[in-house]
Amino acid sequence: MARIGIIGVGYWGPNLVRSFEANSECEVVIVCDRSADRLRNISQQFPNVRLTTEADDVLDSDLVDAVVIATPTNTHFELARQALDEGLHVFVEKPLATSSHECQELIALAEAKNLVLFVGHVFLYSAAVLKLKQLVNTGELGDLYYISSRRLNLGPVRHDVNALWDLAPHDISVMLELMDSRPVSVSCSGLAYLHEQLHDVCSLTIQFESRKMGIVHVSWLDPHKTRLMTVVGSKKMAVYNDIDSQERIKVYDQGIDAIPYNDSFGEFQYAYRYGDTYSPRLVEHEPLKAECNSFVDSVITGTTPKTDGYNGLQVVRILEAATVSLLNGNGQVSLGEGDGVHDALEAAAQRAG
Repeated sequence: MARIGIIGVGYWGPNLVRSFEANSECEVVIVCDRSADRLRNISQQFPNVRLTTEADDVLDSDLVDAVVIATPTNTHFELARQALDEGLHVFVEKPLATSSHECQELIALAEAKNLVLFVGHVFLYSAAVLKLKQLVNTGELGDLYYISSRRLNLGPVRHDVNALWDLAPHDISVMLELMDSRPVSVSCSGLAYLHEQLHDVCSLTIQFESRKMGIVHVSWLDPHKTRLMTVVGSKKMAVYNDIDSQERIKVYDQGIDAIPYNDSFGEFQYAYRYGDTYSPRLVEHEPLKAECNSFVDSVITGTTPKTDGYNGLQVVRILEAATVSLLNGNGQVSLGEGDGVHDALEAAAQRAG
């Protein structure tokens, strides 16, 4: 039986408490939050859980085996580092930390102490993304060309991170899962309307090896709630609409084939293909429960989870490079080893004031 402590029960935290409480292989022992109202809400739903306003009460290896961190992004690193120092397994909500340097330090600490470091990229545990992965792996879509996504809504507006760091980790993590290719560079543009320091709308382009591309558009200043991803392959295309509970995935047997008709000049004619469209059956389950169950299983068995520290690092490296591009006016930023993104980010932030 894994003993769990949870720090942070604001917007997302109560869902984590509920999901861990539903797992018979663990027990939520203690919950921490600075808000007395939030703790009162938890006590009404889970009367047997101990409550505290002090994080240090949770970071106690005599009381818990693992800590779940669902606090503002800028607190993730320090809380996770303290928990690992105490010999506790750690689940951190996305993003893992605010820089790749911080991620690497947490990974090294977890490995040195043989502890689980888990990142909350919840969509990787959803039935829809598992189906997309299957469509890619079986070759039904053909060779992947590009993936585009839109994640839009009217709020909720964050005050600790911009829309890029708040919303894009979901789509970046899915693209990394689907693309059998290494990301090599990033460019990003955006604007801040509500707060001059925090961008409300951002568009991100990720260049992958083998001429593949990912495009992410995020905003918390849009009248329509949109959770849409399009995966385009050489044979077929798939659309993932997370808002559509009836047909989350649609597969389109559509495409354009270039057929050479003049060998001398390399000219082509194009054949437009309009085939059938179908919605594959999904084995539906609650992604958050699947994610929490995966963490508990890793804690108990010692197995490496799908969304480990390295998975979190990949996402943060792209976010970090995108921030450099954003502050430098949409320039392309390399993701190559030793490219000095951390230093470039600090320099760009200083220039931005």
